[in-house]
This record gives sequence, structure tokens and C-alpha cells, in this order.
Amino acid sequence: MVASYELIDVRHEAGIDYVTLNRPNIRNAVNDAVIEELTHWADAAATDRHLRLAVLGGAGKTFCAGADLGWMSRTIDYEAEANLHDAWALARLFARLDTLPVPLAGRVHGAALGGGVGLVAVCDIAVATEDTVFGFTEVKLGIVPAVISPYAVAKIGASAARHLFLSGERFSARRAYELGLVHVITAPDGLDAGVTRTVHELLTAGPQAIAAAKTLIASVVDRQPATVTELTVGTIADLRVTPEAQEGMRAFLDKRPPSWVADESS
Repeated sequence: MVASYELIDVRHEAGIDYVTLNRPNIRNAVNDAVIEELTHWADAAATDRHLRLAVLGGAGKTFCAGADLGWMSRTIDYEAEANLHDAWALARLFARLDTLPVPLAGRVHGAALGGGVGLVAVCDIAVATEDTVFGFTEVKLGIVPAVISPYAVAKIGASAARHLFLSGERFSARRAYELGLVHVITAPDGLDAGVTRTVHELLTAGPQAIAAAKTLIASVVDRQPATVTELTVGTIADLRVTPEAQEGMRAFLDKRPPSWVADESS
């Protein structure tokens, strides 16, 4: 049974979930209800054996402008326990998105501010239009990009984080690309084509190999090679004997597409 959502739109097509923040009248600002719906989708996606990848975007003119002002106004009167509840809910969402076993591609346009940049940071591959504006704007409100910081710093590095977290200044798509936050830049009218190319490339890779690659990256990041040798040796040895790897290598030697590519094009 396909779940029904009010604040996000989920369209399933040929093994791909197209997830769209659907509050264009307020620039897809996020509140606790949006967090709950995205988390529900991510939980389901993590166990969907037929899902190959997901694309996260925003309806209207903006990807995501950060937190909903109405939600923020309510939190002013929150006690510590309520603030902790909200923060943990947000943390669970970002953890779910970051650890999805399938690739998460970002379709980014207009603006990605505050928590919106956090959503970009947890995307495995982010495609953005050249006129998109980014900003860790939390300090302008007297707060900090705390929950999203592990994912953002992993993408842009500590030096850039010192600059952008502390100043809260907005920066261009070109700068986001230089920092590694964005991976593909397109013209404003070329976003969908850019996303389509990214999707096509991801669908040519083995699904199990992609999941293993995501786990591998998380396991070796910021660790010395000698400390992960046993892990990396075991990973490739285990994968080589899987049916997917056997099919992939045989297909390469036979000069034909592997079965997962053939299945997608049939």
C-alpha cells in the first residue's frame, strides 16, 4: 500500500522514488509535520527491495528555504524537553536520509537555506541550477546549524564551515560546487536533464554494489588506511562471490549490459 502524504509528494516510477517537498507557497519551509512525513518515507524506502534510487526536490521556485516561520514562532515558548524532542526528530530524519541503502540525488533550485542546505548535504549526488543560492543562515537568528553540522562539515570541510557557519552569508552554486556540496551544475532550464543523466548513470551500477559502497565510505572516512585494511579486504572478497558481482563481471567480459541495466531498459 502506497502511503499518502500532505506536505510531501512521492511518485514511484520504474524503481525510483521522486520525493518533492510540496509547500511552494512558503518556499518549501520545513516544520515538524514535514519532518515526520519525510522520516516515514525514508523508513519505508530503507526496506523497499524494489527501490533503486530516490530523487529529492522542491515544488515551485525554491528547493527549501529552511525552517517554517510558524514552527519557529511556536518553539520560542518551548521548554527544554520539547526542544529536545524536536531536535531528536530532526536528527533521526537526517540520519535516515544519510544512511539510505539506495542513492539519494538532490534536485536543487532557487534557494537552499538553513536546514535546506542540510538536505542537500545528505544527498549522495546533488544537481543544482547555476542560479541557486545557498546559506547556513542560522546564526542570523541567534542559533546554529547544529543537527546538520556533521553532514555539512563532511561535505565542505572545517575551514569553509568556519567561514559559512559563523558569517551566515549566502553563497553561489559555483561556490557550493567548489566546496563539494554540489556535484553537478546546470543552466536554469537544464535541471531536469541534469537529474536524468545522473539517474541514468546510477541505474547502470549494481544495486548491491551501491549499497555496499555507501557503507564502505562511512566506514573508512577520516580513518588511516592501515586501520581499515581488514575491512576493505573483507568487503571486496565478500562482494566478488555474490550473484550480482558474478553477473557484472561476466557481462563485462561478454561485452553486454548486466542484467540490472537490461531490466531497466525493458
